[in-house]
Amino acid sequence: MCGIAGMFDEKAVSEYPSLLDAMQTALGRRGPDQKGFFIDGEAALAHTRLSVVDLKNGVQPMFFGYKGEEFCLVYNGELYNTEELRRELLNLGHRFTGHSDTEVLLHAYAEFGEKCLEKMNGIFAFAVYEKRARRLFIARDRMGVKPFFYYARGKKFIFASEIKAIFCSPSVRAEADADSLAEIVYIGPGRTPGGGVFRGIEELKPGHCGYYSKEKGLKIRRYWQMTDREHTDNFKETVERVRYLVIDSIERQLVSDVPVCTFLSGGLDSSIISSVANSYFKKKNTPLHTFSVDYKDNSAYFKSGKFQPSSDGEYIGVMNEYLGAENHRVLLDTEELTAALYNAVDARDLPGMADVDSSLLLFCKEIKKFATVALSGECADEIFGGYPWFRDKEIRMKEGFPWAQSTSFRAGFLKDEFASKNPPFEYVNSRYSTAVKSASASQKNTPEERRMKELITLNSDWFMQTLLDRKDRMSMYNGLEVRVPFCDYRIAEYLYSVPWEMKDYEGREKGLLREAMRGILPEKVLFRKKSPYPKTHNPSYKKAVSERLNDIINDPSQPLLDIIKKDALKRLLKTDSDAPWYGQLMTAPQTIAYFLQINYWLKKYNVRIV
Repeated sequence: MCGIAGMFDEKAVSEYPSLLDAMQTALGRRGPDQKGFFIDGEAALAHTRLSVVDLKNGVQPMFFGYKGEEFCLVYNGELYNTEELRRELLNLGHRFTGHSDTEVLLHAYAEFGEKCLEKMNGIFAFAVYEKRARRLFIARDRMGVKPFFYYARGKKFIFASEIKAIFCSPSVRAEADADSLAEIVYIGPGRTPGGGVFRGIEELKPGHCGYYSKEKGLKIRRYWQMTDREHTDNFKETVERVRYLVIDSIERQLVSDVPVCTFLSGGLDSSIISSVANSYFKKKNTPLHTFSVDYKDNSAYFKSGKFQPSSDGEYIGVMNEYLGAENHRVLLDTEELTAALYNAVDARDLPGMADVDSSLLLFCKEIKKFATVALSGECADEIFGGYPWFRDKEIRMKEGFPWAQSTSFRAGFLKDEFASKNPPFEYVNSRYSTAVKSASASQKNTPEERRMKELITLNSDWFMQTLLDRKDRMSMYNGLEVRVPFCDYRIAEYLYSVPWEMKDYEGREKGLLREAMRGILPEKVLFRKKSPYPKTHNPSYKKAVSERLNDIINDPSQPLLDIIKKDALKRLLKTDSDAPWYGQLMTAPQTIAYFLQINYWLKKYNVRIV
């Protein structure tokens, strides 16, 4: 993967070389292998490259002249149907100098224009400048795996893979208004789709594209969304189709010119990926390397619960024996986990999922020592309905975001002067209702089936985006490309219309996926109850973050106290409740750590409250 950036700003043309250099430095962790930039009048593009495919010929910005137009591309992503698209273009007379997907994408845009998006299977965010037309085309992948942030005001348009690069422009300040604070306190670590939390910063939504020109400004449209269709396959056919799509997606994403490995937790999703990858590499006489994470003394403190019924160690052992692959175990301790909370904010540019973020950041740091590409099991739960809120009838019928039924709790933190501008329940409910109304559902759907479509839409547009943000920023902070095979849009598109009774086959979470994957996993792993990404249960972690938050409470100069009630923070430190702040993993220790991240974020970015 890579980092991309660019701008149209006629008032800053003389500053472009220094600005582009600063933006490349800001994005350097995303692309440590090569960098380049292009300037044409008031238009400029910059790129930092992590070399994965065609190390010699995939240099960017990449240029191509075709039918009287000169195109310049900066691209962050991977195409998984490169060869099919290359063959189509060869038949149309195109010729290629290398085998990179970057070159194929550029030729595809030159040939098909924005309709090239309909032909692409992959994860991407890119911009193509048309020199003659003097306009910029921008696009983001269907599922939102790769980021694209921008700032558009008047005749100024600035974009980048990460917000920090946009702030390299002296004309863009890190500011937070009432909506920003409502996002942080009432919605966070999630974000309203299309928003960047900072005032004036926006994000191109998944499945969207658009053009920018000085004369017409920015025009954005949606080119893809999940749409309900009649599902005509019987159960056997559905199982066969799911098996094909999953295996095909995994195998496509194993293509690389650099070492590839897999995450392995011993859960269903990562085990499926590791098993398919292992079979694929065996045919090439190449050993598979798998990576697992745990925490010091976690086994001594782990307690089985509703949302985390079993720890991973036993199941990782079962998979290691089954695969015969080389497993690497990464062990994290409280001190490094706590310290990395702040690196995680540096990576995300926003407060995030506390140690759920920082642990992944540290995990990816260790993986990078062995490989440049890793495959991970994110997104299966959103697409196949694996979370508790899909299966618990009482939870799934409740209004509001099912992973954050905590508005009453959250409402007590933000100071009244800010809360009065955005009453918490009104703010959250308006976003929830907008999201629900956007779900595609057939008139033939039963009320239950319609609700499942709403939940899938909610999860895909909201919860999944938080996890994809986390995966992209924590991995790319370490120059590691992490691919997510379950996020193949073909899987999401097909599964959206599959009836819930098929997905919930035999009353099991992700029952359809389990049935489709029979024969490639040990029975013990195939039918293991869902257990989420592991977190630390060591009480030393809560003690460590509590001490840090207490120090902030006792220091009037800390910016957190300008927006958050001190008494509410004191109550938080005293609580014994394990009520979740966000999802299944952010309970009291992570909530405390989240406020540490907010304080660091306010200081790090010198956020001005407006």
